[in-house]
Amino acid sequence: MSRLSVPALILALPLCAQAPVPAPMANSVVKIVTNYGAMTVELDAAAAPKTVANFLRYVKEGHFKGTVFHRVIDGFMIQGGGLNENLDQKPAHAGIPNETASALAAGLHNTRGTIALARTQDPDSGADQFYINVVDNSASLDAGSYCPFGRVIAGMEVADAIAKVRTGFQKGMSNVPEFPVRIKDVQLVKPDAK
Repeated sequence: MSRLSVPALILALPLCAQAPVPAPMANSVVKIVTNYGAMTVELDAAAAPKTVANFLRYVKEGHFKGTVFHRVIDGFMIQGGGLNENLDQKPAHAGIPNETASALAAGLHNTRGTIALARTQDPDSGADQFYINVVDNSASLDAGSYCPFGRVIAGMEVADAIAKVRTGFQKGMSNVPEFPVRIKDVQLVKPDAK
């Protein structure tokens, strides 16, 4: 049995210490283009990898073109991505596992300017609909297991303007803008490092 002598072991240590450290994975950046202007959003794949991958799948498929922000509540959030201008649901993929716990552990919360995945009462039902917090909603939405997965890094004034539109009741839904707030496109501005 061969053993390294102490001097040989000491010589090997600096070689290990000099091994390259992998660069942190860059986050994807998307631009949400609306008839009110554009918002640039940085997605946090380290905090919510499955949620970000799910959102990017819809972006790459062009799913968000022609959808609307169909639920707008000033002092709370703006929600869209799943319904067309006639308020009909677009076909979506199955819901994904809820990653709220990992997002919160990474320090990402439902604070002003964050984007999060909308869902039904089932925590694992989040699919294509997303919302942008226009105020700090961490006390209620973090506890409710709504997964944030990125933040607006430019154009928050667009979200604020959308939050101020007049809303009403349409097709059995409340808080629907009286005039459509269209999502013209969601474009991948900077892909991740994969």
